[in-house]
Amino acid sequence: MKRAAKNIFSDAQSVVDEYNKALDELMQEFRDRAVRDTHINVHRVLDIMEDLSLDSMAYAGGAGLNTTKKCLDGTRVDILKEIVDWINDPAVNVPRIFWLHGQAGRGKSAIAHTIAMQYKDAGGLCSCFCFARDRQTERLEQKILSNIVRDLANCDPAFQRAVVGALKEDNTLKTTHDVMLQWEKLLKPLSKVSGGRVGNIVVVIDALDESGSDTSRKHILEVLTKAASLPSNFRILLTSRPLADIMRALRDTQLVKAVSLDEVSAEHDIHMYVSKQLKDGRDIGATEINQIVRRADGLFEWARLACEWIGSDTAGEMVKERFDDLMMPMSREGTTLLDEMYVTILKSSVGRRQKSLARFRSLMRQILYTLEPLPMGALHAMRMYFLHEDDRFEIALILDYMGSLLSGTTEHKNPIRLLHSSFHDFLTDKSRSGEDYFVDELGIQADLAVASLCILRGGLCFNICGLESSFLLNSDVPGLAQRVKAKIPSHLLYSSLFWAKHLEATKFDPRLAGHVKGILGNERMLFWFEVLSLLGVLGNAVYALSSAARWSQVST
Repeated sequence: MKRAAKNIFSDAQSVVDEYNKALDELMQEFRDRAVRDTHINVHRVLDIMEDLSLDSMAYAGGAGLNTTKKCLDGTRVDILKEIVDWINDPAVNVPRIFWLHGQAGRGKSAIAHTIAMQYKDAGGLCSCFCFARDRQTERLEQKILSNIVRDLANCDPAFQRAVVGALKEDNTLKTTHDVMLQWEKLLKPLSKVSGGRVGNIVVVIDALDESGSDTSRKHILEVLTKAASLPSNFRILLTSRPLADIMRALRDTQLVKAVSLDEVSAEHDIHMYVSKQLKDGRDIGATEINQIVRRADGLFEWARLACEWIGSDTAGEMVKERFDDLMMPMSREGTTLLDEMYVTILKSSVGRRQKSLARFRSLMRQILYTLEPLPMGALHAMRMYFLHEDDRFEIALILDYMGSLLSGTTEHKNPIRLLHSSFHDFLTDKSRSGEDYFVDELGIQADLAVASLCILRGGLCFNICGLESSFLLNSDVPGLAQRVKAKIPSHLLYSSLFWAKHLEATKFDPRLAGHVKGILGNERMLFWFEVLSLLGVLGNAVYALSSAARWSQVST
């Protein structure tokens, strides 16, 4: 019996062991299959995400919404309400475009950014694209529609699928500069799927007049005249000065609702603004505030400059004295209110001494004609190579006093920019700025060409970013953008991009030709190619070399 029982238990244990072994094998097979299926599914998801990604599509960074430009709370209530009512109008035949125009300083951009911010915060589908005078070399007009399409697609899955479908049919749409083609092949697919959306689609285009010459916006205006074919839930808010070409394209058409800010009273809003800005100002009460508001005559930019100037600290002057100076009638005739303000500020910050004026004109000439805004350190580094010794001065002597007219004067890593485009117009028009503050182009192109070439000669080197391998594609190098930023200073980056453009704007000169040979006649040309490659613009070398060749041919 014991032997029989032992055999029974032994047989039972063998069976259990067999079952356990079989179960373990089944579990392992299940796990292996699960891992394999998970691996396959992850790759499928990654493939789908890659297909839906629009990151490789042309996009102008920094051209979107800027919340710091929004209207002061409680101001511009009437015009904002009019725009909001137009956006929400359910009528099928409502104009697709609201064109807000007016002279410089009326506050058009503040209204545009306020509308974009409000609509985005409310969960609406919105894209905001802003032109800027100091970004004209970037040819933003070529990217406006791709920016808008990407903004809308990234916020709506149906739009994204429609755009991805269009790109699969024609992959060149990711990089094309053809605005008309972008309209036909990218924006129209969005309009086909927009009919099912609840709520309107809002596109804000700010400062179209700052895109550049008439030709820069010719095709954009052509596209805007086709806006009537968009679905009824599309709205385009456009701001600009009333330039002739924009007027011809947009006025007297049913698809455009045109409103002039020159005809909209802003007295109440400016009063609120001035009261808030000068609320802590000693000796500035209701009477003084009312005088400032009347003097502003509807120009927000004038009011901003007035508050900035009156409230600033200046040795040896009281706030009330600065107010009194501002309110004095100007002796010059035929100037606009903004011109009067610019003259007043410049008289205080720069003065009338010849050395100060010469340095002011020299620095502003560099800022105005540099093709891309540069921070203070880069401006100074380039200036040290200017042809005339009098131009090689410490630029803080001027910039430290220009905070009300220029941005970037306190945060030295930020580019120096004009705070308002009207200041550019004032400086470059002698009839407005006068002998003292008029800034011409005389000699600056040669200075910038020489400076760029000298910086290249001293700054270019082999493997500038210290890459460990030359066998990797730039796109496969981890942290490449951070390396470029750390290893290529902004003045060297600028010189690499724009030396040829400054060169072609000068007359042939043997000494300048020697600087060109110092880059193109030895291994530095290869180092320059490497920098362009790291920046993703190696194709620019073809234009630069062709331009340099044409420039040098005048000597033969």
